[in-house]
Amino acid sequence: MALQSPFRSHRKSEERKRLVKKSLHDRIYFEEIVNRISNLTENSPGKWGKMNVCQMMRHCNYVLQVPQKKIMLPDINIIFQMIGILTKIEIQIFNNGIPKNMPTFQKLIVNFECDFDEEKQSLLKTLEEYRINFNNKNLSNLHVLFGKMEEKDWGFLEYKHLDHHLKQFNV
Repeated sequence: MALQSPFRSHRKSEERKRLVKKSLHDRIYFEEIVNRISNLTENSPGKWGKMNVCQMMRHCNYVLQVPQKKIMLPDINIIFQMIGILTKIEIQIFNNGIPKNMPTFQKLIVNFECDFDEEKQSLLKTLEEYRINFNNKNLSNLHVLFGKMEEKDWGFLEYKHLDHHLKQFNV
C-alpha cells in the first residue's frame, strides 16, 4: 500500500476547488454569501485596501446593481475593453480570484462614511433583488468592461466579487 504525501493530497484538494465554479445562481452558494454577509460585524477588520466594512458593503451593493441596470457605468476606450474581456475569460478559464487592490470605476468607489446596519440590510436586499432579476431573466446582456454577458457570466463574476470582498473582511 503506497502512502500519499500530505503535499500531494493538499494539491489535489486545491485542484478540485479550482474545478468548482461557484455562482450566485446556485442556491447553495447564494445562501453561503448571505450567511457570510450576516457574519460581518461593524468591527470586522480588513486585510487589505482602504475601505472599511461598511464602505465595502455599499461598494458590493453598487456592483450588484450593474447587472440589474440600476447603475450604468461610463463607456471606456477600446483598449480597456479588450483588457476587460481577456480578464473575464482568464478568470473563467482558470477560476482565479480577483487580485487585491484592483482599480474600479469611479462610480463604484465608496470613500465616505455610512451606517453599518443600514448597509448590511441594503446589501442583503439588493442581493435578493438580484436573485429575482436573475429568475425573471432580467439581467443585462452587456458590461462596459467585460463585454457580452450571459447569465452564467453574471452569476460567476458576481460570486467572485462578493467572495473577494468577504475574504477581505475575514468571512
